[in-house]
Amino acid sequence: MRNGWEEWENAVPVLIGFGANVSDHVEGLEGSCREAVKALLRLKGFRAVAVSSLYRTEPIGYTEQPWFINGAVLGETVLSPRELLSALLDLEKMFGRVRTVRWGPRPLDLDIIFYGDRMIHEEGLVIPHPRAHERRFVLEPASEVCPQFVHPVLGVSVLELLKRPDVQSQAVQRWKAL
Repeated sequence: MRNGWEEWENAVPVLIGFGANVSDHVEGLEGSCREAVKALLRLKGFRAVAVSSLYRTEPIGYTEQPWFINGAVLGETVLSPRELLSALLDLEKMFGRVRTVRWGPRPLDLDIIFYGDRMIHEEGLVIPHPRAHERRFVLEPASEVCPQFVHPVLGVSVLELLKRPDVQSQAVQRWKAL
């Protein structure tokens, strides 16, 4: 007889980054992020271990847009990387995300930062996230929920990546607990 725990025996730790900089939510970006995390927690095959604080972050790349609110969710999943990506893209669409301008304004952005220690480079799916190690808005919340996690390509912990001067020079402010 199955007790429901068997499927989680092979769960993989994952780090999901989230962010938004436009919102029509009554509580603004904070409300949007809170609702996005709740929606993530309802995904079948995913469960949360820890959720970071929210951070106000300056846009990178396309800078003529409002600042972002970013955070991270450390979780476990029994979904494959492709299944998880598909679920995250569906959530983005549910929140009104339409991809037009690269790095442009968005009501929700969900990224797989790490999927265990897996390294994947396929069409439309690169894990670990190819720029996570360069971005303070990813590393700051990640350092709250998994500071000692070692980047599978670089062999350096999240905390050590966060200490790099080029990362520290980016404008990121801890805003509030989610």
